[in-house]
Amino acid sequence: MNRLLHGQLALVTGGSGGIGAAIAEKLASCGALVAVHYWRNRERAEETVLRIREAGGQAAAFGADLAEVAQIESLVREAHTAFGCTVDILVNNAGQMNRRASITELSEDDYTDMLGINFKSCVFASKAVLPFMLEKGKGSIVNIASLAAHHGGGAGVAMYAAAKSAMLAFTKNAAKEFAGKGVRINAVAPGVIANTSNDRFKTENIRKAIVAGIPLGREGLPEDVAGAVLFLTSELSAFLTGETLDVNGGMYMR
Repeated sequence: MNRLLHGQLALVTGGSGGIGAAIAEKLASCGALVAVHYWRNRERAEETVLRIREAGGQAAAFGADLAEVAQIESLVREAHTAFGCTVDILVNNAGQMNRRASITELSEDDYTDMLGINFKSCVFASKAVLPFMLEKGKGSIVNIASLAAHHGGGAGVAMYAAAKSAMLAFTKNAAKEFAGKGVRINAVAPGVIANTSNDRFKTENIRKAIVAGIPLGREGLPEDVAGAVLFLTSELSAFLTGETLDVNGGMYMR
């Protein structure tokens, strides 16, 4: 285990599996104390915690519905109490795409759900930890967006893409506000990542067609995203704020 993040408390939302679990394990492998958030799947969150502990790291799981501000605030308090310190690193990874639906078929519940878990959670989790970071004069927030935030996404994901795009604008604005106070705020925008919940939307033929359009010739892995998050949360990126790292194998280049 290296000591790049030694002793820092990292809160990873949506840490029970896929990208979130990979991020939690990567940060823990570099010495961070990791609060692994989950919503419904406590078992998978505990599995993530167990893997971290077996590798010599420190972690604990915490449940919360991040569409509820009171539960976000409670989550942060519980993490502080459990580890005896305040959050140094926040990774706003919680998000989902419940279903694909044409704009003509969208319900108000679809809108509320998509904006709630994909954007509202990012805003209010950031608000909950910022006072503690500002008190210490240091901290790092990384928001996990999506390639869809840049190009609008595929058919049926309008609200998901809109929420992730809002996340990028929020990242830039917050980065400007707190840049002079020791807090860096950046984003990661993954492209097509395998071994995540989005696999359910891909048949083998769809997957092959997607890979054919990726210059690096493969789908990404959760670990690819985790590496970008580690870079942004460590001193390796000390002069970066308000930026978005695009982790997509070359599908989208700026």
